[in-house]
Amino acid sequence: MAVGFYLDVTRCIGCRACQVACKDKNRLEVGTLYREAHSYTVGSFPDVQGYSYSSSCNHCEEPICLKNCPTGAIYQAPDGTVVQDQSKCIGCRMCVMSCPYGQPKYFPERGVSGKCDGCYGLRQSGSEPACVAGCPNRALKFGTIEELRAEYGNDLNGGSIAVLPSPGETHPNVLIKVKDCALDEGYRELAW
Repeated sequence: MAVGFYLDVTRCIGCRACQVACKDKNRLEVGTLYREAHSYTVGSFPDVQGYSYSSSCNHCEEPICLKNCPTGAIYQAPDGTVVQDQSKCIGCRMCVMSCPYGQPKYFPERGVSGKCDGCYGLRQSGSEPACVAGCPNRALKFGTIEELRAEYGNDLNGGSIAVLPSPGETHPNVLIKVKDCALDEGYRELAW
């Protein structure tokens, strides 16, 4: 089974409510984010277009962070969620250095890494991930890849837009409803 996120770029406005909800739920310090929302523009005046992208752990089918973790602190739960057990983490940062999406984060004050687990505990009790529940435009959803494809269609982009690295060998479980401008390699990030 594979689980992951669906993001509708046509609905995401870059408000960062998902980012705040995640930060609050995980009690993350200033400067540390498990979910990040960024906004981009493409084109030049007067033909400028924009879009926002909200990213977190993609719960890859072949997670390189898991393969490179020497202690087994990162594992796949029975539903496919990529989870980290911080009690087994030795702070070597192999997960941080190996993730092409920059998702595991290092906490120097505690000497361990941490990452999005799709709010595994919340989902086990029947709730949605905090980022999904916090999105005012309902641009995010979490579920099995099969369920998400059935609900949103088979023409979804599987993690390949201009701002993301090539999906490569990790096979990210993120389904994206794209705006055409999100495929333009000439993007510029908007500063906040």
